Parts: sequence; C-alpha cells; structure tokens
Amino acid sequence: MAVQNLGRDEVKRKIEAGGVTVVEALPESYYKEAHLPGALLLPHDEVDERAPGVLPDKQAEVIVYCASSTCANSGIAARRLDELGYAHVYTYEDGKEDWQAAGLPTESGV
Repeated sequence: MAVQNLGRDEVKRKIEAGGVTVVEALPESYYKEAHLPGALLLPHDEVDERAPGVLPDKQAEVIVYCASSTCANSGIAARRLDELGYAHVYTYEDGKEDWQAAGLPTESGV
C-alpha cells in the first residue's frame, strides 16, 4: 500500500480527534528540543529495532514527520513501517517547520 501524505490541517484534526499515533523520524536531540504534541521518537534509521515497542499495534493509524519538506527521514521511516506490515501509515512531509510556522504548539523533552 502506498503511504499517503497529509497536510497540516488534516494532521491537526487527527491529533485533536485522538486515536492516531504521531512519530518523529529525527535523531533524539531534535525530538527533545521540540516535537508535535504527543509525538513519539522513532528515528528513521532505527525503525526496525524500535517500531515493535513504539508502535505495537500494526492496525493503528500512524503519522510520521520530520523537520521539513526537504527532510527525507519521514518518507524513509514511513516506507519501512509499510514494509513491516503497518496498515495505516501517513506522512506529514512539511513536518515540524510547517507546524511551528503556523504557530501551533510543540512539546519538549522526552
């Protein structure tokens, strides 16, 4: 199944509605600095090792994002999740930069 990209408004709506897991595909230092509300850390180069613990339900909706539209990490992580059998994977290609530019809240720390 192809991974579908979502825009900011759709990502925001899904977060507010609940029932979606949001993951940041950047290294931990960037995640600690700022991440989308409720987002979990899943670096793009650690998907195989961390996904079973971070995302135990392969039927859950998952939104993967990284820094911005020029960052490839979210696409890499999302494609790998799809290959691992996750059924409902989306990307937010515009990522954290777009979210913050819109003045939307982020969280920091772990």
